[in-house]
Amino acid sequence: MKILMFAHEGSLNRGCEAIVRSSSNLIKNNIKKSQVYLASGKPETDTIINSLDGIFDGSDSPIKKYSYSWLVSSINVKLLKNESYALGKVHSKILKYVNDMDIFMSIGGDNYCYGEQPGWYEIDRRVKAKGKKLVLWGCSIGEEDISERKLADLGLFDLILARESITYNMLKSKGLKNVRLCADPAFTMEKKNVPLPEGWKKGNTIGLNFSPLVYKKNKKTKDSVKELIEYILKSTDSTIALTPHVLQENNNDHELLMEFFQLYKDTNRVILIPDTLDATEYKGLISNMRFFIGARTHATIAAYSSYVPTLVLGYSVKSKGIAKDLFGEERLVLDVRGEVKGKLLISGFNQLVEEEAEIKEILKISIPKIKKMSLKAVEYLGELAGNASSKTS
Repeated sequence: MKILMFAHEGSLNRGCEAIVRSSSNLIKNNIKKSQVYLASGKPETDTIINSLDGIFDGSDSPIKKYSYSWLVSSINVKLLKNESYALGKVHSKILKYVNDMDIFMSIGGDNYCYGEQPGWYEIDRRVKAKGKKLVLWGCSIGEEDISERKLADLGLFDLILARESITYNMLKSKGLKNVRLCADPAFTMEKKNVPLPEGWKKGNTIGLNFSPLVYKKNKKTKDSVKELIEYILKSTDSTIALTPHVLQENNNDHELLMEFFQLYKDTNRVILIPDTLDATEYKGLISNMRFFIGARTHATIAAYSSYVPTLVLGYSVKSKGIAKDLFGEERLVLDVRGEVKGKLLISGFNQLVEEEAEIKEILKISIPKIKKMSLKAVEYLGELAGNASSKTS
């Protein structure tokens, strides 16, 4: 059974790396004779994942101006209002594998949260036209993200695996019959221990992750984070470990966190984690933290799954849904799209401190259950793979 993961832009996003790394391990450990391949927008960044059977260049192929393809595309788009030919050319590096694979797996988690995705719609349509199985793996989608066009695309999938219950219930309410509830595969990802950085206080280091994505959504959040840092420095004797998790160009946590480091390095209680670690190594450090405050979903998943009390700076359904499934309520999630003053972050941090023991106990009960839900995704995939095998045998 050959499975091709696509809709992946590379492992400089350590969350995307965590999805690929954990998913490929889960699949290969639980589905016999499975082979897992990856089509990547930046394949050179994915060679750190050794559980894959192959990594292909899945980057876009621009259509050269005045070429034959450009001329045909122009006629189709401008006169016939049809993007199919052009999108097929742009995504040709992925589509050339349609005949070779049994299952196409659209990954990325929240890819469907960011407007229309005509390129993926075209890939999905062509995959199904060839009679191949199509899976949306570990997704989160908000009701505000749904359109008629997107809903039609979702109806093409043989299997949609929602990674939290809010998305699951919403998709079911839209009439989709192909949806199953699971959990993010990254809850099962292993950690790798690395030497603790200089200045680390064992048992008393607080991780802080902040992202350009959150900053762009609400510019005031940067000042609020500064207020939080200053409060922690004043009211505790903890070390703050600034922890990047996405290192992409124009979306680099490390560059943004460097600004905070420069402001507070003279306190000798603020350290900046390097941008050279892989997802398992970041999880290794996060697992040694007392608390974690994070904007990147998979950085918070690394914390949750290590039983570290966590405050989430969220902006979509994924943060709320994951917290709800862990705690039974949307606990310790601040929506950064609204008014997030420093006082609110400080209040959230104080709640972490006050409820530290209780949160740890809840996580020790809920995380094993969540990991079983991650395994349910592979169970559902195995059923689909079995059906695909029986039809082709």
